[in-house]
Amino acid sequence: MSSNAASMTMDGSPYVVTVLGATGSIGTSTLDVIARHPDRYRLHALTAYHSRERLAALCQSYRPEVAVIGNDDDARWLRDHFAELKLDIDVRCGDAALVEVSQAPDVDVVMAAIVGAAGLLPTLAAVRAGKRVLLANKEALVMSGALFMDAVERHRAVLLPIDSEHNAIYQCLPSEHRQGLSRHGVTRLLLTASGGPFLGWGVDELASVTPAQACAHPNWSMGRKISVDSATLMNKGLELIEACWLFNATPEQIQVVVHPQSVVHSMAAYSDGSVIAQMGNPDMRTPIAYGLAWPERIDAGVEALDLFQVARLDFHPPDEKAFPCLRLAREAMAFGETAPAVLNAANEVAVEAFLSGRMPFNGIASLVEEVLENATLVKANELDVILEEDAKARWLARRHLSKRF
Repeated sequence: MSSNAASMTMDGSPYVVTVLGATGSIGTSTLDVIARHPDRYRLHALTAYHSRERLAALCQSYRPEVAVIGNDDDARWLRDHFAELKLDIDVRCGDAALVEVSQAPDVDVVMAAIVGAAGLLPTLAAVRAGKRVLLANKEALVMSGALFMDAVERHRAVLLPIDSEHNAIYQCLPSEHRQGLSRHGVTRLLLTASGGPFLGWGVDELASVTPAQACAHPNWSMGRKISVDSATLMNKGLELIEACWLFNATPEQIQVVVHPQSVVHSMAAYSDGSVIAQMGNPDMRTPIAYGLAWPERIDAGVEALDLFQVARLDFHPPDEKAFPCLRLAREAMAFGETAPAVLNAANEVAVEAFLSGRMPFNGIASLVEEVLENATLVKANELDVILEEDAKARWLARRHLSKRF
């Protein structure tokens, strides 16, 4: 079944779906799309790390077979809660349970929406089981790009990007793009960025930014960590790295374009002068529906784009002096080895410190750069090595953090 995940099930039965990170914005949007097509999809598992009340409410509404939570205490709470409601839902906990529900034999589709490095192992498990993987966890590719893409090809998994930008590029490219962009006349990938809440701000203005300001994205509804990444442009840097792996591109073939309206989600430029763009309202249900139904199209619950209401589309180069995280990500990808994994690990520590009030906004980029300069980089060809270097980078980041702030 899993090797045929790109087509409708042979017997006409519903797709069976696991949603990793069900309580986040991507997870809840996925459930909204699924609920619009009850004859087409059936839920195997919903997972969350520690949001047990939110997970319980989603399970009560959507009735998966399995619920996965991060620890034993929350698992016991969920079992008692479901028993009171007389809900027959199997409750499991821990990292091993995430892997189990990602590679379960009956599962056709896995939505990989766990934020951060924690999503790597279950997402890779789904790939190795040959599932259709809807990739919303960019860290899986940032940390282990070569290993991850090799597993996709070896196990004949179907990998569909869900980030709006990568999903847009996927739609703008020919189906055989991984054979080489230049073979298909593609000269550049244009990766759009909204610019975040601080578009046009200078270095001095950014020094006093608060977590509340950084999390107030003008166009998208996202979690706190991703919102901060968007505000620093690290999110776009991680997406640049991800795009290199997804589309077999070099950093030089990818141009970041600031587009405040978030209507053009990304573009592909061709050698004949054509630029193909994918457009739509800024609503994650559109790429989610694309991934769920591919190669078909289904209703996502998203309003059609009204160009008269949009009225204008603006495009600007990014300010890498004020937002150096984008430069750091490009340099990490160009260097290779474990540099992207170290970049990601240091950034996760830095963002956590900023959100908890232990570090200023401008300190995020400086801490990441300091860790990259002091880390020992090695070849990223084994999962154990990548995870070990990730842990070392986090230790180094916390050490530098304690000395400076």
